[in-house]
Amino acid sequence: MIAFVVFIPPNYFTTFTPYKQATLSIFKTLFKDTFIYGLAMVLPKLVNLLLNGLYTDVLQTSQYSEITSFYVYAGFINVILTYGMETAFFRFYNKSENKKVVYTTALISLLVSLLVFVGIVFVFKNEIALWCKVSVPVLLMLIGLVAFDILVVIPFAYYRIKGKAVAYAGIRVFTLVIVNGLLNLFFLKWVDSYQISLPNLLVFEAKESYVFLANFIANALMVVLVFPNYFRFPWKFDKAIFKQMQQYGLPILVAGVAFLVIENIDKLIMRDMLGKDVMGAYSACYKFGVFLMLFIQAFRMGIEPFFFSQADKTDAKASYAVVLKFFVIFASLGILVVLTFQELFTKIIIKDASYLTAIKIVPIILVANWCLGVYQSLSVWYKVTDNTKYGMYFTIFGAVVTLLINYILIPKIGFMAAAYATLVAYAGMMLLSYFFGQRFYKIPYNVPQLLLYLGVALGLSWLSLNVLPQAFFVKVILILLYLMIIITFEKNSIKRLLKR
Repeated sequence: MIAFVVFIPPNYFTTFTPYKQATLSIFKTLFKDTFIYGLAMVLPKLVNLLLNGLYTDVLQTSQYSEITSFYVYAGFINVILTYGMETAFFRFYNKSENKKVVYTTALISLLVSLLVFVGIVFVFKNEIALWCKVSVPVLLMLIGLVAFDILVVIPFAYYRIKGKAVAYAGIRVFTLVIVNGLLNLFFLKWVDSYQISLPNLLVFEAKESYVFLANFIANALMVVLVFPNYFRFPWKFDKAIFKQMQQYGLPILVAGVAFLVIENIDKLIMRDMLGKDVMGAYSACYKFGVFLMLFIQAFRMGIEPFFFSQADKTDAKASYAVVLKFFVIFASLGILVVLTFQELFTKIIIKDASYLTAIKIVPIILVANWCLGVYQSLSVWYKVTDNTKYGMYFTIFGAVVTLLINYILIPKIGFMAAAYATLVAYAGMMLLSYFFGQRFYKIPYNVPQLLLYLGVALGLSWLSLNVLPQAFFVKVILILLYLMIIITFEKNSIKRLLKR
C-alpha cells in the first residue's frame, strides 16, 4: 500500500458549506440506532468470528469449505425468496397512508412464495441433494434455515421502521449469539469431551453438519419470538400495492443476486479449480474482512430507514453528505485497526497454521469492503428517487467483472485473483454510483476529504506492516495519530454534534 502525503489546511474541510448547513442533531438518532443495530449485527458476527477459531481447530480445510458452500447456497436462496420486498416495504410504508395493508401485503407475499418453494424442494429433495452434493438431512436444514430467515424479514423490518431497535437487537442477540454460540460449543466440543450420547436423529457422519444444526435451531427460535407480529394487524392483501412493491423490488432482487455473485462465486470457482483445501484457507482468511463488514452492516441497518425519512427535507442532501463523511472516518479507522493488529486477530480466529496460506488477501479484502460501504451509502440517490434499476445495473457490472477476473486469472495467479476481483468489482460499482448520482441527484460530497482519510489510514497501516517495530505501543500510537488527524479536521463538526 502506498500513501501520498499532502498538506491541506485544517479549516479547508470544516468550512465546506454543505456540512455546516446540515442539521447535526438528526445524527444523534442515527448514531444511536446504528449502535443498537450494530450490537444486533456485530455480536452474532463476532461470535461467528470466535467460532471460526473453533472451526479451524476441529475441522480440516476441506470440511471448512463445506461450511462455506452451505452458506453460499443459503445466501442465494435467501435473496431470491426475499425478492427485494424488505427495501420495498421501507419505501412504501413511509409513503403510503394505509401502512397496515403495506405490512400485511408484504408479509403474505413472502409467506406464500416461501410455502411454494419449500413444497417444491420437499418433493424433489433427493434430486436436489444429489445436484448440490449434500445429504438430504443437510439439504433440509439448509432450506429450513433459509425459511426461518424469510419468516422474520418483515417483522424485523417493522421493528426497524418503528424505531424498536432494542427489541430487534434483543431477539437477534439472544438467538444468534447466546443460543447459536452455546449449541456450536455443545455439538463440536462438549459432546466429545463429556462423551454425551445424541439421539440418532442428531447423529451426522460429517462433523461440519453440526454447525448447520446449531444455526437451524437458533433461527427456529427466532421465528417463535417474532411470531406474534404475524397477527399485529388484520390480514389483508392488496394486489395494487403488491404490484407496486414487486416492481420496486425486482431490480433489488437482481442486484442482490449479482451482489452474491461478487461476494461468493469466487469461492465456488476456486473450489472447482484449486480444490477444497485452498478454498477453505481462502474462506477462513476472508473472515478478516468481516471486522469491517460488521460496521458496514450495522451502518446499513440504521441508514436505510434514515434515507427515506429524510428524503423530503430541505437539507436532505447535505445530511447525506455528512453521513458518508462519518462512515468513511470510522471505516478507515477499521482498516487501520485490523491491519495494525492483524497478528492478534489471527490468533483469535485461526487456530491451524495451514489456513494462513491465504493471509495476504487481508488488506485487499478490507479496502474492497470499504468501497462496498461507500457504495451502499451512495445508493441513497437511486433509492429515494425510485430508480433502483441503477443499483441493478451497477451490481450486474460488478458481477460480470468478478466472473471474468476469476475465470481468467485464478488458473494463472491462484486465489489472489479472487481478492483482486472483489476489489475491482466494488471499486467500479462505487465509482459508477458516484458519477451517475452526481448527474441525477447531486449530493455535495467532499471527495478530497474522503480520500484523505482513507489515504491516511492506508499509509499508517503500511508503516505498521512494513517499517515500524511490531511493538504494541507503536500500534496504539498509530491509531491515536489517526484520531488526532480526524479531530483536527473535524473539531467544529464534533463540537456541534456534542452540543445537540
